[in-house]
Amino acid sequence: MKNKTSRRLDSIKAAHESEKAISSRVEDYLEVISELVDMKGYAATLDISRYMNVSAPSVTKMLKKLDGDGYLEYEKYYGINLTEKGQKIADMIKQKHGILLEFFEILGIGKEIANQDAEGIEHHLNPKTIRQIRKFVTFFKANPKMMNSFNEFQ
Repeated sequence: MKNKTSRRLDSIKAAHESEKAISSRVEDYLEVISELVDMKGYAATLDISRYMNVSAPSVTKMLKKLDGDGYLEYEKYYGINLTEKGQKIADMIKQKHGILLEFFEILGIGKEIANQDAEGIEHHLNPKTIRQIRKFVTFFKANPKMMNSFNEFQ
């Protein structure tokens, strides 16, 4: 029992040591800003506040941090523009989200739950895991008979 517990604790410790420098909260901000720009042509502090469910002053504080870290250009009252660095991360998160949604669709999970789950895990998966999920999704889409067999199995 002690050895099993030690291995589990070691894996938890390793996961926290290997966490990337970018927090999931930062990724969420970049993703929301990118989506708003795609949808409206711009991102406003109040819109970000509404979608992130945080106060406008908290958004302003985070925008200043993201500006300082080189993820976006922020000038109060003049708008928000993602830098290439920020857009790259936003695109990566969107891609992960899409792959996870397709995976959950194959599993027969409804869109609402799939979206919630994708949001919950998209920031925490290793790139190798995402690649394997993408391969799985591609395989199932290319083999409709397998997909039908899986759906009948449920």
